[in-house]
Amino acid sequence: MKRIIKYFMNGLLFLIPVLLTVYVIYWVFSAIDRGVLELVARGEEGQPPEWWRTGLGVVLSLAVILAVGFLSTLFITRPILQLVEKLFGRLPLIKLMYSSIKDLIGAFVGEKKKFDQPVLVNLLPAGNAKALGFITRKSMDFLGLKDEVAVYFPQSYNFAGNVVIIPQAQVTPVQADSSDVMAFIVSGGVSGAGSS
Repeated sequence: MKRIIKYFMNGLLFLIPVLLTVYVIYWVFSAIDRGVLELVARGEEGQPPEWWRTGLGVVLSLAVILAVGFLSTLFITRPILQLVEKLFGRLPLIKLMYSSIKDLIGAFVGEKKKFDQPVLVNLLPAGNAKALGFITRKSMDFLGLKDEVAVYFPQSYNFAGNVVIIPQAQVTPVQADSSDVMAFIVSGGVSGAGSS
C-alpha cells in the first residue's frame, strides 16, 4: 500500500505542474485568440467566418507587435508613435494607468530592466531576520530621503509585492542571477538555482 501511495504522490508531483502550465498557456492563447476574433473577424450571426482558424488571433497579435516594434525604429514613424505616447502620458486618469503599466513592462523586458539587482535586506538593524528583494531605485532624494533605497519584495505564490524604503546600510547585494532569485522568492523558497 505504501508503494502505491508513493507512486500516486510521484504522479501528482509530475502531472500537476505540467498540466497547470499547459492549462495557463492554453488559457492565455485562447484569450488572445478570442479577443482578436472579437475585434476583427466576428460574423453577422456571432459565428467566426469560414476562413478563421484557431490560433490565427495569436499569429495576428504577434505580427502586430512585431510591426509596431519595427515601426518604432524607423525615422519616419517614430514621431507618430512618440506623439501617441505623449498623448497617453498627459491625459489625467489615463496617465497614471499608462505610465504604471509601461514602467512595469519595461522593468521586465525593457532596455532598463529594474529587477536586475537582487539584494538581501536586514529587516531589523539589530536582528537576524532577512528578506530577498530587488533594488528598484538607488536614490530616494526626490522624496527628501538621503541614503535610502527602494527595494521591491515580490510575494510568494503571487504576482504582487511591496516596495519598502530601507536604509542603504541594511541592504547587501546578492551575487546571483536575478531570474533565479525571482524564482526562489515567488516559489516560496522551493525553486531557483540549486533547488533540491
